Amino acid sequence: MGADSAVMIPSRQSAGRHSVVEISVQRPRTESDVSELDEAWAILLAEAEQKARLAGRKDVAEYLLLRNSNDLLRKAGVEWLITSFTTLAGEANRIGASLAISNEEGCRFRTGSSTMVGKRLTLANGVRTLFVEAGWPRAPRDGVVRGGGLACGNVRHLGIRDATEEILLVKSDSGAPHWVVLKEHGTRAPFHESSVRRHIAILLDKKR
Repeated sequence: MGADSAVMIPSRQSAGRHSVVEISVQRPRTESDVSELDEAWAILLAEAEQKARLAGRKDVAEYLLLRNSNDLLRKAGVEWLITSFTTLAGEANRIGASLAISNEEGCRFRTGSSTMVGKRLTLANGVRTLFVEAGWPRAPRDGVVRGGGLACGNVRHLGIRDATEEILLVKSDSGAPHWVVLKEHGTRAPFHESSVRRHIAILLDKKR
């Protein structure tokens, strides 16, 4: 992906006719630091939205506002997930566990035929390892988040397949982000802090 990018929004000029509005923005040159990318992209979208409003382009401004809002929801959801696992792992270590904790920014992982870009937390307890990864597509070539979600992730236990879960970040009726577990046959179940504690217990080889 190049340094320059553009937001393309279809708009109606008159009945039966359409035009395309292009707002050019300078994007960060690399995706190695996702945190900086998120921050820079949010700022650029906010600036583009303001310019659209000043130009009287309400349709463009509303699109950019939604895009910016969704990106912030994604960032908040991923941050909660990684922080929750890190905090509980730290609590376990303070009472005698010996979990090794490492983080990776800008990781890429596959979900179906799509590629997500985001964060990966690795927790190791001897031969047991737990991977927590979450992100979303950053470029058209990366694909989409299936199921209409904002972002997706995996909670993977090395060698314990039945404990691994695929999770999806969705927007609640109140507009807040929350994680759900994707079950068989398309059903979903909430993913709360109690779910995080359950996965930490499995990593520590305690009773599930």
